[in-house]
Amino acid sequence: MARDIEAEILHQLQAVEAQRQLRVDEAGLEARVQALKLYQQRRFSQTYADLLLSPRYEAATTFFLQELYGPGDFSRRDAQFARVVPALVRIFPSEVVATVAQLAALHAISEDLDTRMAQALGLEPVQAKSYQAAWCACGEPGLRQQQIDLTLAVGVSLDKLTRKPLLRQALRMMRGPATAASLSELQGFLERGFDTFKAMRGADEFLETVRSREEFLASALFARKGLAELP
Repeated sequence: MARDIEAEILHQLQAVEAQRQLRVDEAGLEARVQALKLYQQRRFSQTYADLLLSPRYEAATTFFLQELYGPGDFSRRDAQFARVVPALVRIFPSEVVATVAQLAALHAISEDLDTRMAQALGLEPVQAKSYQAAWCACGEPGLRQQQIDLTLAVGVSLDKLTRKPLLRQALRMMRGPATAASLSELQGFLERGFDTFKAMRGADEFLETVRSREEFLASALFARKGLAELP
């Protein structure tokens, strides 16, 4: 079982690295991907403006915005745990490792779709009309649903981890071993996620809101409907 999850995490991280290399090899592609990611982050901020103003949900929405939807450079985090996946599986509890596997799968799907979207956009500026055209050109409604499902799965897993009273203490105690194993970036992600979801005091309503809005958006984009959610 441990070897299976090691292999799956490595496979997803290798897929992410392949996307990064593709963007290096194709002139101008990296810049177009970054422009796309910035647009998607603005879209997320607009779609969830009400949650960003909510005392209860602001932190969780910001976490999603920065850690899952943002244009941040996760190459250091990925490189760290790609090198030491066996140590990751050995050091962290199985529930945490399962969350990391979901994160890796989400990361791989998102990077693949972002690359293809950026290629479909070409030299067009990223605006509502061009974004929708690129979305439809890429297609893949099943993959888009999987992307949403994995986003929610990461949230559900983080929420479940907060219900284990000793886990936060265990995470804190793992800082030293994680740093020694070159897993400090991943450790930081897990601690931020745990604290954010713990403070929310139950994530069901938040996650259902994300699911319903993301599924509505995807369906409307494929149907080529105009959307106020697009900036």
